[in-house]
Amino acid sequence: MKKFKYIYGPVSSWRLGSSLGVDPLSHKDKICTYDCSYCQIGETLLFSSKRKIFAPTRVILKEISTMPRNLKIDYITFSGNGEPTLAKNLGVMIKRIKKMRKEKIAVITNASLIDRSDVQEDLLQADFVLLKFDANAEDLFIDINRPSPGIKFGNIVKGIKKFSAMYKGRLALQVMLVKKNKAYAKEIAKMAVKLGIKEVQLNTPLRECAEKPLSKSDMNIIKKYFKGMKIDCVYGAKTKQVKPMDRSDAERRHGRGKR
Repeated sequence: MKKFKYIYGPVSSWRLGSSLGVDPLSHKDKICTYDCSYCQIGETLLFSSKRKIFAPTRVILKEISTMPRNLKIDYITFSGNGEPTLAKNLGVMIKRIKKMRKEKIAVITNASLIDRSDVQEDLLQADFVLLKFDANAEDLFIDINRPSPGIKFGNIVKGIKKFSAMYKGRLALQVMLVKKNKAYAKEIAKMAVKLGIKEVQLNTPLRECAEKPLSKSDMNIIKKYFKGMKIDCVYGAKTKQVKPMDRSDAERRHGRGKR
């Protein structure tokens, strides 16, 4: 079996169907701006909020070029073992992949750097952007997402509002609901409306992690707060049967169970 360093999957995603993952950081340890209490790929060992090129664009494109043209996937998704917007060449990679492949490009980001104009420019190239949004205030944000120094909730809110006003593709907030933010779900929904968001994906950790999932009945109550939006919820979501190229590698970067 051919080993890949930068791409993985395809994986079955309740939000994206069949997804071929691209990990633009591809470090053995997770590199992230957060150390979320519920993270299902482990704790953050390498904190960073500095953008740089972790892997040359050409080497990632070379791996993608080996994929058969008839590979049955819905999205090519930038995600993986860390925060993908830390990759300074993200926008260039998206543009180049679009010239190679017919599939749509998604980026799953924790939104920590969304207030930066260079990150916004890169994300504008994608067809679908999924932004993490788990809190309604700074103290809850710190408790759940445990950001690296210098990352402020207020800047993220401003960044999302600005980006949602200019972005022409598909945009969704991804809200991970746990015991810590359950009582604030209604306020999070109100903020989402003010930010111009039309689609929300409500998640709770069904994979192994330090936080316990909310029940289906709890999630059904929370769904009502987001009335008027397009809502996807992890409970009851349909998933596709897919066969990853390397199952252990896919689980390392994607986790086990539903994403």
